[in-house]
Amino acid sequence: MKYGRVYNFSAGPAMMPEEVLEDIAAEVLNYRGSGMSVMEMSHRSQVFQEILDTAEADLRKLMGIPENYKVLFVQGGGTVQFAMVPMNLMKNGAACYIETGVWSKKALAEAKRYGEVLVPASSADRQFSYIPDCSSLEIPENADYVYLCENETINGITWPALPDTKGKPLVSDQSSMFLSRPCDVNHYGLIWAGVQKNVGPAGMSVVIIREDLLRDDLPQFVPTYMCYKTHADNGSLYNTPNSWAIYCCGKVFRYLLDNGGLKAQAKRNEEKAAVLYDFLDGSSFFRATAEKDSRSLMNVRFVTPSMEEDAAVIAAAKAAGFENLKGHKSAGGLRASIYNAMPKAGVEALTDFLRKYEKQR
Repeated sequence: MKYGRVYNFSAGPAMMPEEVLEDIAAEVLNYRGSGMSVMEMSHRSQVFQEILDTAEADLRKLMGIPENYKVLFVQGGGTVQFAMVPMNLMKNGAACYIETGVWSKKALAEAKRYGEVLVPASSADRQFSYIPDCSSLEIPENADYVYLCENETINGITWPALPDTKGKPLVSDQSSMFLSRPCDVNHYGLIWAGVQKNVGPAGMSVVIIREDLLRDDLPQFVPTYMCYKTHADNGSLYNTPNSWAIYCCGKVFRYLLDNGGLKAQAKRNEEKAAVLYDFLDGSSFFRATAEKDSRSLMNVRFVTPSMEEDAAVIAAAKAAGFENLKGHKSAGGLRASIYNAMPKAGVEALTDFLRKYEKQR
């Protein structure tokens, strides 16, 4: 690591690639001869339109997004999307939410404000340590969509395979695993991702929505800005967008394309996660909490024999230059978020530290 930077294992806002940050730093005062920073330029200018168009084109190439899907850059993170999804998609007033952790629970609680929410599967029985079997869900005919959080950051679990939605549109919160592996967009009706975990700075979500789900007939109570069609019809420029986030995310999209795309990124993520999980599985002091077939490659949650030991490890790790290993307040323990930008060397260094800590205690 350069510039005196630490290994930052935060669940979000999280690390960005150093190469991208260097590129951004070089342009922050004067973007490509424009005489101004991207933070200062008009979102109606030709130079920003090129930034926006390039970002969308690169994301489409990266994910292989079909032409019948719109790409939207919407201000706000998950809390906004928890509301926008049911506001826009609950045509019959009902939806199915699969409960696998805190973020899917928050989403379904918000959806209940707008219609009936059914929970066809849950992993609450084992403290959200696994993904339930969803190969044969009971989906009522009037359900407008099926919703899931594809990677739960707090408990460190991810979906090994998508559920059978019986033909209903699948809506996925991909925030904490967005662009971490190849994704067949055709399997989804809508994908959304808060960008602060794996792509860019906080304050924006990327929404990928199939065109047939865009509606003109929304209830009167839905604000204009909260309508997906508003953003689609205006090319994400209905109002002043989060210009800086779009710019930074565009840099990350190009970085991923230049480094082998999502297939190569998935391989890197698998290799570095294996370093930490292999150590945890062989340890007599540390224990990974997620069941093996549901383990996240992005968020590794683990514990020691006690909360007091957890706290001691976190303090010692911070002193050694490993930041943000404290688990979420709702779950406790330790958590290492090892998103795309975390180098394998960082995971190896953390693993070496944990190994030495265990031997010396």
